[in-house]
Amino acid sequence: MKKIPLQQAIALSLAALHQPVITRYQLGLFVFQLYLTKQFSGKPVRISAQTPDRRALSRAITQLLDSGVLHPNKNFPQGRVFTILGKEKSSADEIACSVDPFSYVSHLSAMEYHGLTDRLSKMLFLSSPNTKTWHDFANQRIAKDLGDNEQLYRALNFPLLQRLNINKIGKRAVNRHSSIHLGAYKNIKDTALRIATIGRTFFDMIHKPEFCGGIYHVIDTYQEFAKKYLNLLLPEIDKHGTKMDKARAGYILESRCDLNHSTIDSWAQDAQRGGSRKLDPAQEYSSNYSERWGLSINIG
Repeated sequence: MKKIPLQQAIALSLAALHQPVITRYQLGLFVFQLYLTKQFSGKPVRISAQTPDRRALSRAITQLLDSGVLHPNKNFPQGRVFTILGKEKSSADEIACSVDPFSYVSHLSAMEYHGLTDRLSKMLFLSSPNTKTWHDFANQRIAKDLGDNEQLYRALNFPLLQRLNINKIGKRAVNRHSSIHLGAYKNIKDTALRIATIGRTFFDMIHKPEFCGGIYHVIDTYQEFAKKYLNLLLPEIDKHGTKMDKARAGYILESRCDLNHSTIDSWAQDAQRGGSRKLDPAQEYSSNYSERWGLSINIG
């Protein structure tokens, strides 16, 4: 069987990806695994050396750049992220999810995706693990990707999975929020996108209203959609919400949405009294007070 060139094998691998950009780590994986297996989709690959080195990776990247299959993505440090041919007009959220494999679209951006708001946010909101947890996940991913060959890959000083700064993609600013609540997202078929679930999105509105258009927009959204998604939002808030989150959600669901549920009652029984707990964390404390929820109703 006729052997195919290494560059062609990598280009075919890139074409099969459902993502607009690729990191240096992913390119390193492609080259490393092709050198070891000398095969792509059952076809032999023309490689003479037994094992690769960093120079083999650099040569492969240079050839892909020269041929136009890849070009550097200007939103990231040089040589870290590359745009794949034909995918130059991809959205900022797809690029972000490709570069950070442990992040997902959240808050106002997820509200927009789910049709819960008509606001078009100029900022992309992402949730991602904190730095330590992210690096733990990265090491687990590397071990899974390489299996028994991980030690050799590291010994050859091939690129590792790194947490890159994502401050702006094109003209769109990015807010990457570190979240302790992980995994409440869904993968969008045939794309790199990961989107917060509807239940998690309603939880985020309560937990971080400032990232969701502010408390007035959150209340408007709850009034319009909470009844429809009650069975999704209640378990999420009940499991992950603080007492403050539950008080805020309970007040809005009961007093602004006219909704009742045994789970909401359980939150009221557990509500803390006194202190400076406020419905809107961005506004001053008000004497207008809900005894049931132990909450200053500091909005009009």
